[in-house]
Parts: sequence; structure tokens; C-alpha cells
Amino acid sequence: MQFIVRHSGLADLAAKVEAGERLTEADAERLFATKDLNALGALADLANQRRNGKRASYIVNRYINYSNYCILSCQFCAFSKKKRDADGFQLTAEQMVAKAREALALGITELHIVGGLHPSLPFDYYTGFLRELKALDSRLQLKCFTAIEILHLAWLAKKSVRDTLLELKAAGLESLTGGGAEIFRKEVRSAIAKGKESAAEYLDVHRTWHQLGGRSTCTMLFGHVESLADRVDHLRQLRALQDETHGFTGFIPLPYQPDNNGIPVEHPPTGFDLLRTVAVARLYLDNFPHITAYWVGMGMKMAQVALSYGADDIHGTIVEEHIFHMAGAKSPQLQTEKELVKAIREAGRTPVQRNTFYEPIKVWEETQAAAVAKAEVGGDANEARTLETNLAI
Repeated sequence: MQFIVRHSGLADLAAKVEAGERLTEADAERLFATKDLNALGALADLANQRRNGKRASYIVNRYINYSNYCILSCQFCAFSKKKRDADGFQLTAEQMVAKAREALALGITELHIVGGLHPSLPFDYYTGFLRELKALDSRLQLKCFTAIEILHLAWLAKKSVRDTLLELKAAGLESLTGGGAEIFRKEVRSAIAKGKESAAEYLDVHRTWHQLGGRSTCTMLFGHVESLADRVDHLRQLRALQDETHGFTGFIPLPYQPDNNGIPVEHPPTGFDLLRTVAVARLYLDNFPHITAYWVGMGMKMAQVALSYGADDIHGTIVEEHIFHMAGAKSPQLQTEKELVKAIREAGRTPVQRNTFYEPIKVWEETQAAAVAKAEVGGDANEARTLETNLAI
């Protein structure tokens, strides 16, 4: 690595990384500007392995979108619909429970639930489905709602954000999702998501949740009309809140999907841009334990490569994803656990099944995974399942 970095023009930044010194905004802008992706990746991989070793995680989860009806009309969003639209939908609590029951049979540990800002559903609809889902299995972790949904629910409940979060927590909410961060810069936010919550409001929802003892993830939607300086500013604000609360479990950079929306982008994120964004995030967000390479947005092959560019997680099985696919994502709707394990192993990492909070449930050592694969190839599915159970930690 030293030879690669020495000839990249990043030697001084490499020295800071190796010494464990915090990078500045100017440092992050230099990293974004470099054309030496190999050197950048080597630095990010060093930072990641210092923190997470050779392990890379995934989660066995299921997405549920309860509705895509939304009172907002964000320019970049292909998911939201109005009541007059033929492709709008709204699930009952019973329908959500049925989806969850099917997924529990597949071994999921988490439900990831978000939706549009529905114009007429009452507050008790949300607390009701949380309680019904939690009643299915107390071990099932409910990761639900973006910051703008919390603000919407607070308005519905006529309560403060804090009291709304307390009521949702009592109903079964265990983690907030990180969606809706987009780009924090006001001018960019106005151009892509006019009418949505401000950066300060997004951060305050997560701050309040963290102060209540909750944990959450956070995101950045990149590759549309923002500048590299805008990305650094976004990361700066996330790092500052993490310094304050230590409540973020992971950061998930989301590549913009250019189809089926109102923001034409001539050059959507390339593979180069995907990898440098993951790498800079790992290097700059020094107080974040995990960086996720979201396979839905970048494709599984690129997510595999990102594991050598600072990422240590590739997200989950998903089962059914609407938001990215309605915007034009070409990735599959789901990945099986076996496919996730295989992808991580091919990238030279040790697969780890995690829970919502990135805590390990099962570690797949090389010999363990090989034993299960051998049983599967031999056609003995029962033996394979038994091995999976016995080898879990």
C-alpha cells in the first residue's frame, strides 16, 4: 500500500490516516478529487480493516412499504403517488402481518418499513401495525420510518417529536431508518426535494431518537446535481452529530437512480464514483463503525468490490424493494442468504450475519461455509441446514 500511496499525491493524507488523525473537510475534498482510485481504496481498506478486520456483514431482512401515497412531490422520487394514480397502493395491518409471517418462516430478523406521507391515515394506524408485527415474534426487530415520516406522524398525533418517538418506541419501534437525508445543502435540497424537511430537521429527529437511547442509520443520495463540496458538507454534518450522540450504527451512501423522475442527469454515478464515495466516507467518517455498500443501488458486483474500498456491509436479503426499482434500478428484488454469503466470500472477506444494530448473529468461517456448500452440492438440504445451525454463533 505504501508504494501505491507514495506515488498518488496522497502521501500526507496517508500519514494522517496511519496515525489515526482526523481528516478535515479540505482533506475529504482532495480525496474526492483524486484520480488514483487504487490509492484511495487502499487507504480506505486500511481504515476499515483496523476497525472491522476481514469481516463483512449482511442481514436477513424484509422490506415492507405500507403505502406509496404521499403529500409531497419530490422531484427525484419515482415512488410517491397521488390518490388519483392507478399504481398507488396502501396496505392494511393484516396484509403487513401476512408478509411478515411469510418472511419469518425464511428466518428474517428485521422488518424494514417505510412509506410515503399518507394524506389520511390516522396515527393509530402506525402504532397499531407496530404492535401487531411485534406480537408475531418478540425477537423480530422493527426498523421503521424516515425522519420526514416522524415529522409527519408528530403532526398527525399533535405531539412533539420526542413524545411521538416515545409512543412509537412503546409500540415496538427499535430503530429509525436513515432515508431522506438526500443532500443537506439547502440549495441542492430545494432543487431535488422541495417541501421536504430541512437538514436541521432531519438531524434533530435523529438527535432526539439517540437521546432517547435509540439507534439509527443515515444516508446520502449522491450523483445528481450536487457538487463534491456538497457531499463533504453533508458528511461533515453527520460526523458532527455522531460526535455528539454516538447514535448512528452505520452510513449508507445511495447512488442516484436517473430513470422515471423529474431530475434529468446526463452523467449518473459511475463505478468510479460509487467506489470513491464509499472510500471517502470510510476515511472521513472516522466515528462511524460501519459503512454499507447498498447492493440494491449499486448492484451486487459493485458491492463486492466496495468491500475492498472501505465498506464492511452489503445490506440484506430485502425480499421486496420498491423505491429504487421504481426509479429504474436493474438489480434483483432479493438476494438469498446463501448468495450474500457467497458474494462476501468471493470478495475475500469473512461473512457475518448481523442484526439491526450490526451486532453479529452468525460468523461464517471459511471451513464452515465450505462444509455447508458441500452438503448442498451433495443434495442433502437437511444436513446443510443442520450445519448452518450448529456452526452459528
